[in-house]
Amino acid sequence: MRFSHLVEINDPLNPLIDPLTREQLWRGLVLRAEMPKRFVPWLDECNITNRRQDGIDRALRYGPAVIRDSVSYDKPNSVHYHVPRQGDIPDANLVVTIEEPYEGSLFVRFQYSDDSEESIGEQGQPDTMVDDFRRSAYKESDIDTIRTIREMAADGLLDAPMM
Repeated sequence: MRFSHLVEINDPLNPLIDPLTREQLWRGLVLRAEMPKRFVPWLDECNITNRRQDGIDRALRYGPAVIRDSVSYDKPNSVHYHVPRQGDIPDANLVVTIEEPYEGSLFVRFQYSDDSEESIGEQGQPDTMVDDFRRSAYKESDIDTIRTIREMAADGLLDAPMM
């Protein structure tokens, strides 16, 4: 499955939305990788198993399931999550990219790809309902990520330099 969507961060025509700086947005996206429990409440535990100059390796525990992944940073542009094939979990990638078409106008593009088989329905035809549900869940999670980043920025948690 491949899926991509864009979330607008700063809307100059909407004075009700506090704008984020590119630096705040970048820090928030890095914190999503480094401290995922702030963004994913149903995550039981995250252990950073290796720290590299350009990223981290993690073990994420959801109940009895442990998923290992690798996160790479292309500062200050993108964060790449890679989940290698593990048991029933297919090889998967998420690339989160900050886009700035003009100064002060920020967007975040979320690009998902995985090696999963197309979902097949009862009559042997592709079951688009399952894939549509996955896409919708990804989109809602990404919107929640931006909401959490906005809350962190409002609390002053994204103003200190990092990485």
